[in-house]
Amino acid sequence: MTSNFGLLIRRQGVFTSLIENLGVKDVQFEELLTLDPSELATLRPLYGVIFLFKYPTDRPYATPDGPLDGSFDQNASEQIFFAAQTIQNACATQALLSVLMNKTDDVDIGTQMKDFREFTMVLPPEFRGEALSNSDLIREVHNSFARSSPFVDETQKTGEAEDAFHFIAYTPINGTLYELDGLQPSPISHGPCTTESFPAQVVEVLQKRVARYEATEIRFNLLAMCRDLRIRARDFGDEELLAREERKRRDWQFENALRRHNFVGFAGEVLKGVVREKLKQGGDAAVSKWVDESLERRKTAEKAARRGDQDMDVD
Repeated sequence: MTSNFGLLIRRQGVFTSLIENLGVKDVQFEELLTLDPSELATLRPLYGVIFLFKYPTDRPYATPDGPLDGSFDQNASEQIFFAAQTIQNACATQALLSVLMNKTDDVDIGTQMKDFREFTMVLPPEFRGEALSNSDLIREVHNSFARSSPFVDETQKTGEAEDAFHFIAYTPINGTLYELDGLQPSPISHGPCTTESFPAQVVEVLQKRVARYEATEIRFNLLAMCRDLRIRARDFGDEELLAREERKRRDWQFENALRRHNFVGFAGEVLKGVVREKLKQGGDAAVSKWVDESLERRKTAEKAARRGDQDMDVD
């Protein structure tokens, strides 16, 4: 399914840091470039996957009688953690919690999340969703990773609605493969499933889902939730893997810091400083020349990037 499977942006660093801030131990996310069961299998122990897709699908996903794939399990919410999505823009956090809250035998989710789970399991799904939105810890951690956006986009004046995207979770629980989507009335069962068969079975389910889109739609994202790969590296004495994972963590830390901060003010001060220097050197003519040269360099870089002459980020 490589030809039909694409990525929006890298998210594994954001998701990993988010759950760590919730108090979860020894868990990380890995983005997958293909729908390949063998790629998933290499990440064992594997706890579940988070799937991002355009919502709704190009073709109907469910009918009044139930989903086209799998079946609603109305009684499952009594035994597993499933919460209705009651607030917007939190489906990513809710999807990863849908996996974590059902893996407490395998994952240390931390004292506060254990207490939250114990408190909410006696509630119906809609009240669990409300509890998620009212949790100070979850709200603060979620908001801390919201991307700073100081500009209002005034280009969307056509009246056309922007595409919406949604996160859902897939995970094996008590011998069954469940799809956990807070916009659905209950968990969706995709049949018997073990931890060993999970990679192949979940890929089959996802392939059917992706096939409901036009062939030109490639905006999908799949993240696997697995054990911290540094643990494997240490257990097997794999220094190369350990070094790669430690470097990845440093990159994530840097990227997350950029994500949380607004650098517009800083960039503005730098720009004003450059303009002042150019004015001292030659007045308005020097500033105009500097702007023209900068635009020309950008055009040259964009042409080179389109030709594939070099790997260059011109944004």
